Amino acid sequence: MRAIWKGTIGFGLVTIPVKLFSAVEESQLDLDMLDGKDQARIRFQRINEDTGKEVPFDRIVKAFDLDGKYVILDQKDFKSAAVEQSEVIAIKDFVKEAEVEGKYYEKPYYLAPDRGGSRAYALLREALKKSGKVGIASFVMRSKEHPAVIQPDGAVLILNQMRFAQEIRSVDELDLPKVVKISPAEMKLAMQLIDQGAGTFDITKYKDEYTAALMKAIKAKAKTKGKAKKTGTMKVVHKKPTGDLMAALKASLGKKTKTRKAS
Repeated sequence: MRAIWKGTIGFGLVTIPVKLFSAVEESQLDLDMLDGKDQARIRFQRINEDTGKEVPFDRIVKAFDLDGKYVILDQKDFKSAAVEQSEVIAIKDFVKEAEVEGKYYEKPYYLAPDRGGSRAYALLREALKKSGKVGIASFVMRSKEHPAVIQPDGAVLILNQMRFAQEIRSVDELDLPKVVKISPAEMKLAMQLIDQGAGTFDITKYKDEYTAALMKAIKAKAKTKGKAKKTGTMKVVHKKPTGDLMAALKASLGKKTKTRKAS
């Protein structure tokens, strides 16, 4: 892997030289858009919606619609607003991992020690493990500041880039159920169903079935020189809302019990 960022972690008065690596890669296929007539690649043009003519790239400007009127921005505006470049991941707080809500997580990166940083890196990693806490930090990448969580994962420290609070949309516009009266019997059955399904988290059990099926179809079609060959389809399942909640809960518990006995 190639490092995409180099800097240091600021841990009290301790400085840890680190390198940042992307921890993810896309599983979906990269598809090109072609003209169905001659299979030539499609190229997109920047068209003036008033004249219908293509606009040269060097003539395009950026603007913000402020109260129905465009304010044109130039490079000086962007430069004046840019965050000062920093090569320090500054840890500001240590909190319990459970306190960090999942909605704020955005993108994970691997942190690896750079030259001379191995011992301090290992110290921070083991201290976080022992304390059961994570570091809340901020860092700058490509002139944009991001909040982040630093957490241990086996032998590596992971930096999870987070979203700012103002980037999370309000739920006020959603039609959510109000507080409803739930009977003790319903709650008891629901808790039993949860307990029966309790297990350990294993993300490897979940596969990108759609991408795998699509690649299978592509390879099959390539062998048949462009003719479609049936390789299986992904079913769209529609289920009706639960009517008799108690009956559904009891049936679910019975189904779980039979499945466990069979296995």
